[in-house]
Amino acid sequence: MLSVLLEFAMFPTSNDGREGSSVSKEVSKIIDAIDKSGIPYQLTAMGTIIEAQSMKEALSIVELAYEQLEDCDRVYSSLKFDIRKNCENRLKTKVEKVEKTLNRKINS
Repeated sequence: MLSVLLEFAMFPTSNDGREGSSVSKEVSKIIDAIDKSGIPYQLTAMGTIIEAQSMKEALSIVELAYEQLEDCDRVYSSLKFDIRKNCENRLKTKVEKVEKTLNRKINS
């Protein structure tokens, strides 16, 4: 059993015909594809966190995200991994542990 937490951000840096500086339309395409993949994820203001069962699965989500932006001339992406053996459901349990320590729910 393996838990691969991946926090990543991906968005176009070239204007590619967009008006203004917002990239929400492109990011929405990525989130829609991740949602349809069925992999557990959490959207944050600065990126997306997924939990995969292997590095191969995590990297396939990165590739899936990039495929949503293939029309763009330039794409920026940053990735952070937390890989742990003999664990699962860490996307949820890591937050629950902090809430238990604080003895209250937090905004997540």
